[in-house]
Order: sequence, then C-alpha cells, then structure tokens
Amino acid sequence: MARYVGYRSAGAAAAAAGPQSVHRGLPSGHLTLNISLGEPVRIVGMPRGDQAPGEFRALLGGLHTAPVLIARGGTEFGLEVALEPAGAAAVLGVPAAELTGHVVDLTEFGRDLARLPERLAEAPDWAHRFAILDDVLSARTAGDSDAVDAAGAAASDVEWAWRLIRRSGGTVRVADLARETGWSRRRFGERFRREIGLTPKQAARVVRFERAAGLLKAGRGLAETAALCGFSDQPHLTGEWRALAGCVPTTWLAEERPFLQDPLPVPDPDSEP
Repeated sequence: MARYVGYRSAGAAAAAAGPQSVHRGLPSGHLTLNISLGEPVRIVGMPRGDQAPGEFRALLGGLHTAPVLIARGGTEFGLEVALEPAGAAAVLGVPAAELTGHVVDLTEFGRDLARLPERLAEAPDWAHRFAILDDVLSARTAGDSDAVDAAGAAASDVEWAWRLIRRSGGTVRVADLARETGWSRRRFGERFRREIGLTPKQAARVVRFERAAGLLKAGRGLAETAALCGFSDQPHLTGEWRALAGCVPTTWLAEERPFLQDPLPVPDPDSEP
C-alpha cells in the first residue's frame, strides 16, 4: 500500500545550484505524502494553474500529469511516502480521484496526520520514524475490510486493470483491458477515472514516463530508454518529457544530480507481480 523513503542532503549541492534551482516532482503512479523535518517545502509551481504556490511542513500530492516545482537550497531533510491510489481512501478518507492534480496541506486530513511532522522530528532515528508511520497508517486502515463497496466487482476490476498497467510499464492496450473486464471501452474509462483519478490512457502514459525516469536515473541513455519503455523513438520520449516534466530529459538530469532520493521501482513489462 505504501513505501517510505527518508532523505537528507548535505545542502552544498542545492545551495551551489543557486537560489532559483528547483526540484521537479514528476508525475508518477503514486500519491505522494511529503513531510519535512527541516525547513518547510516551498512549492513555486503547482501542477494545476488554479492553485497558488505555497509553503508546507507536510503535504499530500495527488496523481498529476504536470510537474510540481519545489524550490531547492540548503539542507533538505524529511520523509516521502508513496501511496497506491487504491489505498488512498482508507488512509486519507477521500478517494484518489478527488485529489488528482492537487497539492493539499496534510493538516486537512485529521489530527493524527497533522501531528506527524512534530512526532517524526522528535524521533531519534529512521527506524523509529518509520515505526511511527507504520502505527499511524495502520490505525487509519484498521477495520477497512470492505475492499468491495457498493460498486462491488467494478472497483475490483479497476484495481486489477491498474495493477496490469503498472506491471506492463504502461504498455498494455486500453482496449485489451476493457475487453477483459467485459465492459465497453467508454464505461471502462469512466469507471477507471472515477476510481483512480486519471483515464486509463493517462495512467498508462504516466506509468511509462515514470519507468523512463527510473532508467535515466540509473544511467541508461535516451535512445535505449525510449526503446525499453515503448516509445516510438528518442524524439517521442523527449516530447513526452516536455509535456509531463516541463523540460527535456537532459535538463532534468542536470537539475536533479546528485539525486536526493532513489527512484521508486517500476516493474519491467510482463514481470510477475
């Protein structure tokens, strides 16, 4: 349901890049909970044009198809939690679809989550911080055994389709997914968007992009990454990066090195779940 990543930078690299340097929070297949244990996170560019920039001690970012621009400088210290869309309602009390494209202060989701920055900052080490996260998230999901609600099999089929999109690296055909569910393509798309917050085509696009980001971070070349991720060619990959990251891949790599966090793993296509 969730993965935790702790991060701390020495500060020198970010400061050397200058006061206007940014970290791009790229589109991914997860909702992102970020808790700063140092200075507040200063967002200078939101994924939606109708949301103003702001500073957050802790925030929740929904699925998005445009970058979140975060100002860098000095020491960066905190935790990032990646939440699966299907588990968002159990953890946050609202479905993933209601958070799509938004960045929301964590205080809006209840007192226990609002107190996390203070509790985590007081913890002596990463093991204790992760244990606190375990306790808080487990308490929120306890008793949530109704995986099938009034939507019944529909929700289950959407979750199955989402997992298949993830496992395929975003290369599975939407028509094939709809056929397997037994729904029309239109009905499948509507149900999927209602549950996940993106259309199936958008979800596949984001997952493919996320896999490409992981390969580029690992040192793969542009042409190789394009071929491995199912892009028609390197210009196709570059065009997707302009659309989803707001820059070309080489610009992103130059901005991000050294990487503050390791990429979340995205399975190779056709691998076992």
